[in-house]
Amino acid sequence: PELATRFQRRFLAARQLRSFPWLELEQTLRISPDSSLLLDILHKTVRHPLCAKYPPSTKYRRSFLTELIKKHESTPAEPLDELYNALADILNEEESTHCYKNYLLPSGEPVTLSESVAIVSGGTTGLVTWDAALQLAQWAIENNSAFRDRTVLELGSGIGFTGIAICKTCHPKAYVFSDCHPAVLQQLAENIRLNGFVLEPGTTHHIETETQGQEEAATNYQKTKLNPKLIVAELDWGSVTEKQLLDLQPDVVIAADVVYDPEIILALIGMLQKLSVCRAARKAPDVYIAFTIRNPDTYHLFQAELDKVGIRWQIIPAHSNSIFLYDVQPNVTILQLFI
Repeated sequence: PELATRFQRRFLAARQLRSFPWLELEQTLRISPDSSLLLDILHKTVRHPLCAKYPPSTKYRRSFLTELIKKHESTPAEPLDELYNALADILNEEESTHCYKNYLLPSGEPVTLSESVAIVSGGTTGLVTWDAALQLAQWAIENNSAFRDRTVLELGSGIGFTGIAICKTCHPKAYVFSDCHPAVLQQLAENIRLNGFVLEPGTTHHIETETQGQEEAATNYQKTKLNPKLIVAELDWGSVTEKQLLDLQPDVVIAADVVYDPEIILALIGMLQKLSVCRAARKAPDVYIAFTIRNPDTYHLFQAELDKVGIRWQIIPAHSNSIFLYDVQPNVTILQLFI
């Protein structure tokens, strides 16, 4: 059961197959070629009710089952028809440009996301979940007091993983998801509702919001959970005014994987300066930025530009244990900024 549960958590996250405990499974099957373990794994992954309702990509499930069958065939156990039937069902499916990824929170509650199967889609990279978003969410869960009963503004929310995880675990008073790409905003709003939340209707704080019809699941969610005030905002860092930011009144500002291009860095810092000068008599918001260091020069440029405008920063110590699954342990840094 323990091995099957590990497969469940890793499969639901739908990351790379190389990070699965295949060797451990192979060793277990050699010692005891019992089909019950494979059936348990099958029903906690491909046949899991969550995956039946919100399936990961066809390619991913096909690759997973092919590898599982290889492990089974390497043992003296009798062929397991249910494995082959599951693979046959998937082989008959048509490939789609969209899929679902399901992440299990420490409570066991899922975060379900609809996202693109391609890294770049519709002229944006914002339709997939990046590793910095996972690590920022993990840090938030481990430090939930920083968000409890506070108003959070997320910059560059993408399709919403970090914010949805925070809303489900950290109990903020209000959460403002923001992005600037129309397709991303539409997918973001869909994912928020998919996870049982209700968006604020209409236009809020003079910033356009996506507020399509509310699903029945969202109503059911509110019967048992305290739903924070949620807004999806179209927010362009270059054109947003200080008055609009003042109206939002964030206590906490976060962003994940928004430091990857020199031009974006300058726009982000300009945005942070607006937040700094528009707070009136309010305490400056706490600011946390998570990013994967792909190019050290870009990382150092970000730090240099922060120093140039007088924004102090410090590195948040990394956590040792991973709640969510990463392809490999990414080179992610979280900075706390003092604006």
